[in-house]
Amino acid sequence: MFLQLNHQSLEVYKTSKLFAIECYRLSKISPADEKFGMTSQIRRAALSIHLNIAEGVSRKSGVEQKKVL
Repeated sequence: MFLQLNHQSLEVYKTSKLFAIECYRLSKISPADEKFGMTSQIRRAALSIHLNIAEGVSRKSGVEQKKVL
C-alpha cells in the first residue's frame, strides 16, 4: 500500500492530475512537426503543476510555505 499524504486528498491536486493526463492525451494527436516543440513544453508544464503542489505540501516551516505562495 502506498503512503497517503495530505496533498492527495486536495481537490486541486486531483484536478491537476486529470489536467496532466488530458494534456498528454491531447498532445498525442498533435501534428508530427510539433512533436518536439510545443507538445513537449505543454507536457512538462502540465506535469510541473501537479508536482509543485506535492512539493509545496512537503514544506516544513511557515517561512518555507510562504515562499511557495
